Amino acid sequence: MCGIFGVHGIATPAQDRARFIACSKKLRHRGPDWSGCFVGKEGVLVHERLAIVGVDTGAQPLVSEDGKLILAVNGEIYNHVALRAQVPEYKFKTHSDCEVIIPLYRKHDKDICNLLDGMFSFILLDESVTPSRIIAARDPVGITTLYQGWCSKRPGAVFFASELKALVDECDKIISFPPGHVYDSRDQSTTRYFQPTWWDGDSEGPNATIPSTPANLTLIRETLEAAVRKRLMSEVPYGVLLSGGLDSSLIAAIAARETEKVASAQYELRKRLLERRTSGPPTPAGESEITEEATLAAWPQLHSFSIGLENSPDLLAARKAAHYLGTVHHEYVFTVQEGLDAIPEVIYHLETYDVTTVRASTPMYLLSRKIKAMGVKMVLSGEGSDEILGGYLYFNAAPDRKSFHQECVKRVKNLHTSDCLRANKSTMAWGLEARVPFLDKAFLEVAMNIDAQEKMFAIGKDQGVDEAGHPKMEKYILRKAFDCSPNGKPYLPRSILWRQKEQFSDGVGYSWIDGIKDAAASLVSDDAFAKRDERWPLETPDTKEAYYIRELFEGLFPSEAAAKTAVRWIPRGDWGCAADPSGRAVGGHVAAYGNEE
Repeated sequence: MCGIFGVHGIATPAQDRARFIACSKKLRHRGPDWSGCFVGKEGVLVHERLAIVGVDTGAQPLVSEDGKLILAVNGEIYNHVALRAQVPEYKFKTHSDCEVIIPLYRKHDKDICNLLDGMFSFILLDESVTPSRIIAARDPVGITTLYQGWCSKRPGAVFFASELKALVDECDKIISFPPGHVYDSRDQSTTRYFQPTWWDGDSEGPNATIPSTPANLTLIRETLEAAVRKRLMSEVPYGVLLSGGLDSSLIAAIAARETEKVASAQYELRKRLLERRTSGPPTPAGESEITEEATLAAWPQLHSFSIGLENSPDLLAARKAAHYLGTVHHEYVFTVQEGLDAIPEVIYHLETYDVTTVRASTPMYLLSRKIKAMGVKMVLSGEGSDEILGGYLYFNAAPDRKSFHQECVKRVKNLHTSDCLRANKSTMAWGLEARVPFLDKAFLEVAMNIDAQEKMFAIGKDQGVDEAGHPKMEKYILRKAFDCSPNGKPYLPRSILWRQKEQFSDGVGYSWIDGIKDAAASLVSDDAFAKRDERWPLETPDTKEAYYIRELFEGLFPSEAAAKTAVRWIPRGDWGCAADPSGRAVGGHVAAYGNEE
């Protein structure tokens, strides 16, 4: 991923070049490898690059051969090789996975978005028409971040940036650009291009369509494996974030198997090439390069990374999972004080005052710094599974399958305000890219169309077990899909595959959340807290912890335009759920099921 900044509809773009480069510089943590700027007739595009694919030749903004189309992209296009084959007439200038957007735009106009399989935000400036045109788009679920802004002092101008901080000094109106949408300056329209079968327009209303497809465990497993496989596209060292929970452990298990396959394929290919060089005929054209299916950067063995307080549940579980999977494991222990010290920086990078997001992002932010220091630029992560499959423990309170499914749809639609935002900004604060296989379009299509009755669960005494003695717990169908032993080895040990859900901010150590609450209690006076609704009549903080975080946010982003972009993560109150989103606040939470192997 990278950082992008763009503005269109201004009269003197050349005169504003330095000003807009300064705006983009605020995004340089996202793209420390190189910066590029293009000044057009009515607009400016600036790009901060994190080089992962097409490392030597993929500098942006990308410009078409005739100089009429200019492109800045944040993200990865996993199917770029297949898409290149659709435009054989185009002469590619780089090995970038993003350049294919240019010829596809010429062929399909803004309908290109549904052709792209990946995570992306892009701005494309078309100067082949008069007046010039700009289109901007964001990936289907909002894995990448994108903001849009307007300035009352520059009527007719529209701004875009990967992060809020690049726009706050220029715009007095800012929105989080909606995922799965495309903007067109030709008619100033923003339309939704992502329309999957499960995205019911009335998904939360009385006439919502509720899926009734039985769970196909083999399809679930194979689709997730394919999602991980395509996300190993990289020319730089990569790894996996491993908390020891179900989601990250499954991603790590699949990635370890795929990495082993790729390492073996590379070894055989290099062996053949060496034999040809020493004793055989000349190497056929094109075979001297490693194929896309056999690309493994720097490390022949998968590396995994975890973080937690001393002896936290996640550290212990991750250590066990890593040992089983055979990864080169790195674990980092942080203290509550180190976490508290980092919170202002975390809020600066997150650009939100949501308590849940700040709690979970702080350890991820600290871990990302350690990972980047090792020279790693990309990691796989397990975000999205809980929203897709109803894995949060409060889902046990769903009264029926309809309510369960509607809550899943709602959570997936709003992932860009919480877990996607956290995964993107906590890692990109240090120039580390996080890829999320669970949010693959194909996996979403499979998992979101499963009858919610098969996703429902209970906790505690009412849970029940299946014929194999496994508890009918949260995300049961995902666990069951990987409860098998291809090639004679199970994906995960039973104690990891059937480990109960821990919120990430709980799993890193229960003292972490308690420490934030204690610090806030000492920093926020009773008098100030009593007047909180006068200070913030909208989105009024309901705890001293929330007050403290909101106050830090306001100090960093004092404008009303900035505050309106933040969204709070709150469980379903009408299900009798606690306002505190921590897993420990859910009735029936236990530390483990006692099913250790």
